[in-house]
Amino acid sequence: MSNETLFFICGIALAVSAVLFSFVGLKVKNFPGKAFPVVVLWFAILVGGATTFAVLHAQDEEKAKAAETEKANKENEAERNDVEGDVAPAGNEAAAKKGGKEGGETAAKGPGGTLQLEADATEIAYDTTKLSSKPGKVTIDFTNPSSLPHDVAIEDEGGEELGATETLAKAKTSVSVDLAPGTYTFFCTVPGHREAGMEGVLTVR
Repeated sequence: MSNETLFFICGIALAVSAVLFSFVGLKVKNFPGKAFPVVVLWFAILVGGATTFAVLHAQDEEKAKAAETEKANKENEAERNDVEGDVAPAGNEAAAKKGGKEGGETAAKGPGGTLQLEADATEIAYDTTKLSSKPGKVTIDFTNPSSLPHDVAIEDEGGEELGATETLAKAKTSVSVDLAPGTYTFFCTVPGHREAGMEGVLTVR
C-alpha cells in the first residue's frame, strides 16, 4: 500500500472520528468522561499517522520528479550525441573556417576569455542576454541551479552551431570555442526554451 493511500486513510479516519465524537459528545452527557485518555490517544495516533504519511508521500513525489528529470537529461543527451555523431566532422571544419573566415588563420587568435553564465532558478531564462569577449579561445562557465535541465550552445551568424555544453540540472559545466571577431548567439537547446527567450548575444572584438 502506497504512502499516499495510507495518508488518505488516516486523513479520512481523522475526519470521521472528529465528526463521530462530536456527535456523541452532543448526545451523551459528560462524554468522554473516563474515556478521555483513550480519545486523546486515538486522535494522537491518527494525527501522527497522517503527518508521517504526508511527509513520506512528499518524499516519494520528490523522488519521482528527480527520476523524470534524470530520464529527460539522458534522452536529451542521447539525442545530442546522435546529432553530433552525424555532423561532428562538418561542425569542426565549419568552426575552423569561421576562425579564419575574415582574416586567414590568425583571425581567431587572441587572448580569448572566460565568461560566467547562469540559468534562472525558477524561470526559463539566463541571468543575462549579453556577453562579450576578446577573440581566441572563449569559454562559457555555465551554472544551472534549477531542477529544470538547461544547456548553452553557441552559433555563428549563419546559424552554424560551434559548440555546446551537456544538458544538466543543478550542476555546473562549460564550453570552449575558438572565435574570431564577430557577433554570435548563445542559447539553450532544450526544446521550447530558446523560443521562451533563453538566448543572448555574444560579441567578440
